[in-house]
Order: sequence, then C-alpha cells, then structure tokens
Amino acid sequence: MNSKTAVSHAYPIEFRDVSFHINDIPTRPIVKNVSLVIPRTETLVLLGRSGSGKTTLLRLVNRMLVPSSGQVLVDGQPTSGADPIRLRRGIGYVIQEAGLFPHFTVAQNVALVPRLENWESSRVDARVRELLTLVGLDPAEFSSRYPRELSGGQRQRVGVARALAADPPILLMDEPFGALDPVTRSELQREFSSLARRLGKTILFVTHDLHEAMLLGSRIGLLHSGQLVALAPPQEFLRLAHPEVRAFVASINGFAGAC
Repeated sequence: MNSKTAVSHAYPIEFRDVSFHINDIPTRPIVKNVSLVIPRTETLVLLGRSGSGKTTLLRLVNRMLVPSSGQVLVDGQPTSGADPIRLRRGIGYVIQEAGLFPHFTVAQNVALVPRLENWESSRVDARVRELLTLVGLDPAEFSSRYPRELSGGQRQRVGVARALAADPPILLMDEPFGALDPVTRSELQREFSSLARRLGKTILFVTHDLHEAMLLGSRIGLLHSGQLVALAPPQEFLRLAHPEVRAFVASINGFAGAC
C-alpha cells in the first residue's frame, strides 16, 4: 500500500498514547495515555468534570498545545510536523461566547478564513450568505451588524458559521453552548444536531453536560483525571458500570426526579 492510499484511509483524528503535562512535570499530567480514533463524519463528545482534561485534549488536535508524549494525527499525519497555521485553517473551531472579533461585522467574521485563503470576493460573499442562512440568520438583517448588537445565541450561530466558512472536514467545539440560557441552549442543541447530520463533518465536541452529550454524540468519551475511562454510544454509555459514569447518570436522574 502506498502512502497516498494509506492517508486516504486514515482516521480524521487519532490519539496514540497521548499525554500532556505542564512545565515538564510528568507526575502531574493533565492528559494521560489517551488512545482514541474518531472516524469520518462521527460526532464524538468528550464528557467530564471541570479539570478532567477535555479542553486540553481538544486543543492538542489543532496544535494549540503539543503532546508531552505520544502522537496526535490528523488525516494520518502527525500534527507535530504540520504547519500550525495551515493545520488550523483546515479545522473549524467554536468556543464558548463564539470568540468573534468585536470590530468586525458579522459578515467580516464569517469571511475571515476564506479571505485569508484568497477566495474571490464574489465567492466569499456567496459563502457568507449561504452560511448565515444555514444557521438561521437572515443575511440582509445580520451581515452588517457587530457582535455587540447580537444576543448570545446569535453570536454562537455566527461562531458556527465562521467555523464552517472554508468547509473544513473537522470541527472542534469547546462547550459552545455553555454560557447560554437554558431555552436558547436547548434550541441550539437541537438545531446543531440536525445540522451535523446534514453536513457530515467529523466533530469533536466538549461538554460537562450528559444530556447534551446524549443528544449530540454518536459516541461519548468520558475523561476522569486526564484518562479516558469510558467510550460508548449514548444508550450503551448509560449502562456502563464505571463509577464516574454512574455519577454522571445519577446527576441527570436526580434532576429528573426533583422535577
């Protein structure tokens, strides 16, 4: 098998015995010995408590962080040898509060990566209109607005549109709906679930909310103290016996019982 064929069959994202620790202190790893593959078009949700290593694992994919040991591969290529700028432009990234540039209009925010990639203006304008429509924002009404003129939910929609602008095959999403009110969050979760199925992207999604993980994930990976302690499709995940899984399940069962 030649290398070109091998890469074509590679996983979009793969972690091979990956660990990460700060300041070369291996006795205090944030992520420890994680091995994981994410097939094409899967939405894998990384679930865990605060400080469990979810966001660290996510940021290792686009080289915002570099593994202390092990390898992270994107489309079969180790990220350690990749140009970080080229790598990041090929990966959509959505964070809490959207991370929009406040001095850019909505259209300018969405158009950022296509313009950096030297797309023709007509193509950029068409893509901006297409994506704003896709995320439920009327281009005629929202294109010229600034982030400060939008609600939290609208900013997150723009953040998703910007992440999709150059049509990347991979999306990284770091608790993108975590700061929203419950009603808006629920609406965006449902809309994003439908959007993910239609677009066929490979998505790595971070949350501490089991309900959100169940709704959005084709598989759920549970991190605890930097280690991947469970990995399963949603309904199977609920039946796992690991104590940390049971703690998360009890949290939503307890909430349901209190209602």
